[in-house]
Amino acid sequence: MAAVNQDVVEKFLDSNPAFAKEYYDSHFRAQVISNMLSTSKNTNVDTTNYHNLSSTEESEMVFDMVRDLQENLQMEKAMFNLMRHLCFVMRADRMSLFMYRQRNGTAELATRIFNVSKDATLEDCLVPPDSEIVYPLDTGIVGHVASVKKMVNVPDVTQSQHFSDFVDTLTEYQTKSVLGTPIMNGKDVVAVLMAVNKIDGPSFNANDEEVLQKFLNFANLVLRVFHLSYLHNSVCVFIMFSRSPPADHWALVSGLPTYVAENGLICNIMNAAEDEYFQFQAETLIDSEQSEIFEFHFCDFEHSEMDLVKCGISMYYELGVVDKFHIPREALVRFVYSLSKGYRRITYHNWRHGFNVGQTMFTLLMTGDLKRYYTDLEAMAMLTAGLCHDIDHRGTNNLYQMKSGNPLAKLHGSSILERHHLEFGKTLLRDDALNIYQNLNRRQHELVIHLMDIAIIATDLALYFKTLLGCQAMFQKIVDQSKTYESWDDWTKYMMLETTRKEIVMAMMMTACDLSAIAKPWEIQSKVALSVAAEFWEQGDLERTVLEQQPIPMMDRNKAADLPKLQCGFIDFVCAFVYKEFSRFHVEITPMLERLLNNRKEWNALKEEHEAKLAMLEEAKKAKEEAASANSVAHGGAPASQSKTCVLS
Repeated sequence: MAAVNQDVVEKFLDSNPAFAKEYYDSHFRAQVISNMLSTSKNTNVDTTNYHNLSSTEESEMVFDMVRDLQENLQMEKAMFNLMRHLCFVMRADRMSLFMYRQRNGTAELATRIFNVSKDATLEDCLVPPDSEIVYPLDTGIVGHVASVKKMVNVPDVTQSQHFSDFVDTLTEYQTKSVLGTPIMNGKDVVAVLMAVNKIDGPSFNANDEEVLQKFLNFANLVLRVFHLSYLHNSVCVFIMFSRSPPADHWALVSGLPTYVAENGLICNIMNAAEDEYFQFQAETLIDSEQSEIFEFHFCDFEHSEMDLVKCGISMYYELGVVDKFHIPREALVRFVYSLSKGYRRITYHNWRHGFNVGQTMFTLLMTGDLKRYYTDLEAMAMLTAGLCHDIDHRGTNNLYQMKSGNPLAKLHGSSILERHHLEFGKTLLRDDALNIYQNLNRRQHELVIHLMDIAIIATDLALYFKTLLGCQAMFQKIVDQSKTYESWDDWTKYMMLETTRKEIVMAMMMTACDLSAIAKPWEIQSKVALSVAAEFWEQGDLERTVLEQQPIPMMDRNKAADLPKLQCGFIDFVCAFVYKEFSRFHVEITPMLERLLNNRKEWNALKEEHEAKLAMLEEAKKAKEEAASANSVAHGGAPASQSKTCVLS
């Protein structure tokens, strides 16, 4: 019998990939995924010595950056971590961050983070405002990358007409090769990633270009999340990789205005240190029937946030899209888990709300039988949109973003938060480790992104109110048309080919999902309504203290007793049409309408009780005033209403 050594085992596994996968799945996959999703703050990747990363190490590095995004409130910390990882992966000698700004109408680039290496510390690399190195915009390869707006690979800088030895002269260092690529926001350059001097070769190669492009998504997300305040002022950010200069390089003082970062401007409040470890194994998925994810009365109160992550994963399996569209199991787990972490820990618009909207979409499709009109691909996009629809919500509405001057308002203009949620979700999906769409063809990918665009923007109720009559009329027309078909199969075939009508129904489904708490059993609805009101009151407090404005009654905690009346109005003027028409459209959805009407009765009873108390108080006040007036007359005085006179002489 031949000796079994590493070479023999490797040859056997290479020749039997199916067995290798089966063995890995049954013995290692669960633990690997669990380790990846561990909330440990330290990456398990050994960066002491350069080496090629395994797929597991690369995934761990990606998750280290995700955790960093979750925990850090400062752009510099998140960017530093990203740059440090890139130094290791690309074998770049150093990295630096150059900020774009306008001074007296002149564009220039100034250092913010300088000298990042795989072993560097942030304290050593953060540049004080009075110690910046400044480049004119038309100087150097970094400026050239920003001008041409595409990736530039310079194997030998001595052969480049754009190279400037400005920093080399200051640092007594020789730059040899450069690789740079821009980060774009539409047609505008937001950032440039630039690597200088490859350690293990004469220049950067095609593989390095792919790596840089892959990590570009994280750089883009970091700058969007932490640095939007510069976008409305024509600001671009440049990241330049350079070699460590001597200690006296900080002697160059630019004398430029102090750089002010709005730290914590848009941040995810996610304390990974306090989160439980997410142990996921395929055989321990949440039982769909026991968890009641198919039910309109689903209650998240009974589940932990990690249970909801598992329920979210289960819904993709129940739709039958995991195998059909070859979604990598690890990517699905990472994606849903990352979504849960992308929601802030705020009063109402948190992960629980995000999940509930996704679960209601799933239930409308499956239990409500609306899936008959949509392909599996479309259903997957709709579920994903539901789960993503409020990611990174900050507990204040669009109007507050505008009034407070939040840079998001300047970036997006209309449907401010909805567009932010959409972009946040799409940014996660652009990463290979999280991309559940990675095995779709180009046409399929364009379709799911298109549907997510429509679905998430449809959750802007202000937009819904602006087109209220039009939206209702179009949906009602579709429902009416369905009743003219004698054959349900014929109607289904007709609808499946009507793209516009399907998108109208989908948009109304998103509205029904976003409002679904109003159609839950009373014991759920009454508690959720208090959470919604509490978040509104928190915004009202901000409007008083920060904006120095009087909040509207709905957001005024001093008018909390009016909540039942407000709920009745909300049901009558916003919710009733949606659920009445869906119940008329598909009888399977009737439970939502029945619970809505029951909740209307409950709120109305509370409203009438409150109004009765007010009436009694008013009666008591009136009786007291009349008694006081009668007492005054009895003692020879004038009634209170006549006691004050104006005498003209």
